[in-house]
Amino acid sequence: MASLKDKLPAIDPRGFVLPLLLIVVWQAVTSSGWVDTRIIVPPSAVLTAGWKWLNSGLALESIAASLFRDASGFVLGAAAGITIGLLFGTSKLVNNVFGPTFHILKHISIFAWIPLLSAFFGRDDLAKIIFIAFATLYPVALATLEGVRSIARNQYEVADVYGFTPRQALFRLILPAASPQIITGLHLGLIFAWLATMGAEFLLASTGEGLGMTVIRGRAAFRVDLIIFGMLIIGTFGMLLNELATRAETRLLHWRGHAR
Repeated sequence: MASLKDKLPAIDPRGFVLPLLLIVVWQAVTSSGWVDTRIIVPPSAVLTAGWKWLNSGLALESIAASLFRDASGFVLGAAAGITIGLLFGTSKLVNNVFGPTFHILKHISIFAWIPLLSAFFGRDDLAKIIFIAFATLYPVALATLEGVRSIARNQYEVADVYGFTPRQALFRLILPAASPQIITGLHLGLIFAWLATMGAEFLLASTGEGLGMTVIRGRAAFRVDLIIFGMLIIGTFGMLLNELATRAETRLLHWRGHAR
């Protein structure tokens, strides 16, 4: 039997050619003196700044703070999104009463909520977590709603024949049938949550730590090397979270291949 690792696409080494080429050109340009190295720093300066940051006491604290905000906001937003999607998909009354308001609010840019959140909750972790939850809620809710609405009518009729209670219909029919879309929505919500985490740390900057604060400190001190390293760290963690979500989605939905 093939393992999960065998089912995942292999990483094509050709994907590393362009980044390596850019690094070589970057180093050549800065070494030749063609640019102001205070603005376009050499790769070696970025590595040095990164090494000092990793050996400082701020590294683990910053990573832990950002991951805590991301996870807290994601869990809160995902739970709310699944609940809203299920209610809208299974209740015509709820959809007719609250649906128009929800669909109006989803068109408001997530960053437009920043002034209101900061006015109500300040600039501490609570405001950041709520902001991340908002970013997660909409993709999860819409994916859940789509999943519920994609359930065929005859499946509900079979549930009626067997005399399913509302609880049995939820856990034996609706959630299993809508699970592919829900899990896809959760994957998308996790990506949005990480982007919102960085946005919250930039726009709701306070005295707390976080990966976003690394970039902010670099900007305040005009440390371009620290700014670039912070961006690379943010991108690396975003890629790792996406990879974990992809593996989890593959494992949870492996039955779809057998069904086909």
